[in-house]
Amino acid sequence: MKTIVISITMKVMLAVGFALLSVNTIASSTQDYVARADVDTFIDEMVNEHQFSRDEMEAWFAEAVKKQNILKAIARPAERTHTWASYQDIFLTSSRLSKGVDFWIENEATLARAEAEFGVPASVIVAIIGVETRYGGNKGSFRVIDALSTLGFDYPPRSSFFRKELKEFFLLAREQKQDPLTLIGSYAGAMGYGQFIPSSYRAYAVDYTDDGFADIWNNATDAIGSVANYFKRHGWEKGQPVIVRARISEGYDDSILNDSLKPKHTVASLAEKGYKPVEALPEQTANAVYLDGKKGAEFWIGLKNYYVITRYNHSRLYAMSVWQLSQQIAEAKQQRSL
Repeated sequence: MKTIVISITMKVMLAVGFALLSVNTIASSTQDYVARADVDTFIDEMVNEHQFSRDEMEAWFAEAVKKQNILKAIARPAERTHTWASYQDIFLTSSRLSKGVDFWIENEATLARAEAEFGVPASVIVAIIGVETRYGGNKGSFRVIDALSTLGFDYPPRSSFFRKELKEFFLLAREQKQDPLTLIGSYAGAMGYGQFIPSSYRAYAVDYTDDGFADIWNNATDAIGSVANYFKRHGWEKGQPVIVRARISEGYDDSILNDSLKPKHTVASLAEKGYKPVEALPEQTANAVYLDGKKGAEFWIGLKNYYVITRYNHSRLYAMSVWQLSQQIAEAKQQRSL
């Protein structure tokens, strides 16, 4: 009987222990950023530098949750290194192409206005939104406050960057009269149709509907104007080429291939080094680009506008996917209208 009593007592103790553990787990999940010295310092800065209410800031951080899956996503290496051949299978699909034409037709007047005002082709604006969020179909599923708090306070390799973006996030929420606890984005804090991080939102988002709110989250018109403005502000040159195929000469200088995203050569100097464009190009700064395509090696001459696309995402493959998708969408739209 004594053994039975001890067994029952142990079961009760274990049950109580598990209950307490459960309560503590729930509490920690809702108090990840409460009473932390680094968070308190951050709040001090927002109060002193930007006149936020301390009570309000503390209330927001009491609701912010550390997301372990975000830390895993940003810390793990890429599953594999993509070549241009494999990258095409992700972004140059029949579905993304067809939906791009649909999006263009649905927003034709706005896209024509943006092209005329900013000088950025409608096809490029559509392609950016298509690559980023499938035309608004996948804008992210994380609360931005959770994403930026997690990365700003618990991801040391880039904590200073994400903490800066967290400041920008609170500022834009105040400016746009939005509740920072409700805004949704990617695991890195990018938002809306075009996936703007908070600093980009504040710098480049435009109220293209003139309703007092630059709504890149749910308003396609504002998103279109904002993407076009982003490209214009980063130096897009109206009517200029983006990237063209190159023929290589015997003894071409392969040391300059992919040596920089920013153009550091010229069309003429590249020709002297063995890279001749397949079509006539105006003299301007340029780079020699190598891509491993589906049929093997591809050689290109990337120009200023190609570089501008990489300001959206610092990747040659990204820029090429945007450009080729834009060309395919333009052609498909023309065919559909016949």
